[in-house]
Amino acid sequence: MKTKQQVVTEFRRRAILDAARKVFAHKGFADGIMDDIAAEAGLAKGTLYLYFGSKKEIYKALLHHDMEALKADTLRRIDAAPNLKEKIREFILARLERAEVNREFFRIMDTHAAGLSFTRTQYRDWLREPVLHLAAAIDRAASQGEVRRVPSEKIAWATADLARGAIVRRLVGPTETTLSEEAGFLVDLLWAALSVKP
Repeated sequence: MKTKQQVVTEFRRRAILDAARKVFAHKGFADGIMDDIAAEAGLAKGTLYLYFGSKKEIYKALLHHDMEALKADTLRRIDAAPNLKEKIREFILARLERAEVNREFFRIMDTHAAGLSFTRTQYRDWLREPVLHLAAAIDRAASQGEVRRVPSEKIAWATADLARGAIVRRLVGPTETTLSEEAGFLVDLLWAALSVKP
């Protein structure tokens, strides 16, 4: 069991991260300051420094938290889907929905990544488990004749790349398609490549 101190620490860290997400989304990373985060969290500024050494450290912790949550959600949704086509759809939708909910934060992540010690390698590491999970589902479907045999890991990474492209496009400009329509188009595109040829 967790001690009272551990529970309080987790609660405070979560409150700080939730506050930082709002501040960064509203003001951006550069203009959001520790005072803003403290005020949003309802804490004294000095209290923030008991948990995080800097704004950059808060940002990196928030990014790590959100990417881990996205990974867990994606894995859960893939496992719950009844067939490969739905698994692909859930993989894509999990990413699109998370980006839509945290739209401004995702924009910051995409534009400030290099200056915040966030690398493409870290991004791939966060994606790796869901991608390999999807690749395994593709292999199972191929062994059952549901789809043709393909390099499953390449297809799974291509699925992630397509979802990321859709997210970036939706972040930089208005779009007239719903998330479901966006996912449907990508799934149909991928399914055409996977389908067993007559």
